[in-house]
Amino acid sequence: YPSGNLAIIVTQETDQLICIVQEDEPRTAKIRALFQSDGRSTCYYPNGDEWINMSIHGGQYLDQAGSRVRRWTWPNLSPGPHIPLSPIFISLNRHVGVRILAQDKIFISFLAMGRQAKFNMGTKVQGSAAGRLPPPARLGEDELLLLAFRVRILQLFDRMRGCLNFPSSEQWNKMQPPSYLMTQAVKILELCMAADISDELRSSIKAIVNA
Repeated sequence: YPSGNLAIIVTQETDQLICIVQEDEPRTAKIRALFQSDGRSTCYYPNGDEWINMSIHGGQYLDQAGSRVRRWTWPNLSPGPHIPLSPIFISLNRHVGVRILAQDKIFISFLAMGRQAKFNMGTKVQGSAAGRLPPPARLGEDELLLLAFRVRILQLFDRMRGCLNFPSSEQWNKMQPPSYLMTQAVKILELCMAADISDELRSSIKAIVNA
């Protein structure tokens, strides 16, 4: 971002590409979207609630109350009648937009200071693969540990703010972390279950995010 904060992370693990969009914040940067080259993607509202969710079969668009506004299926890949997609464009913030035109045309665009970068995270799944889900994306040990420590650091910053706001009270120590941090902790644990890591490391990551 023009502020110097990290906006988009693209990482590769074996044959998987993962694109993560972060909010323009210096310390408590929320994950606003996660795109995977196996066809699974999720976009989130600023408060951490799910906005758009997609799989190799189709997707759905939710409003901020959690109600489904629309859903669709990709052509020839889902059982039952085909539900066509009407093109979708959303702005995650003033710099990052997401345009969904087709299964293989899912664009993340970044615009700042008169210059633009565009990523296509769409994928075209062959018809023969329609009856089975692709293997889950797997992150390496280093990436999982970094994500876990990032959430832990944000949790500590949140507790520090609570202490500063209520210096003479013990109530801040009983406050639950923000919902977006709880959501991110759950996502990391789900990634751990899909990753080829030792049980010891999986337990360590769980202890970090749940501390």
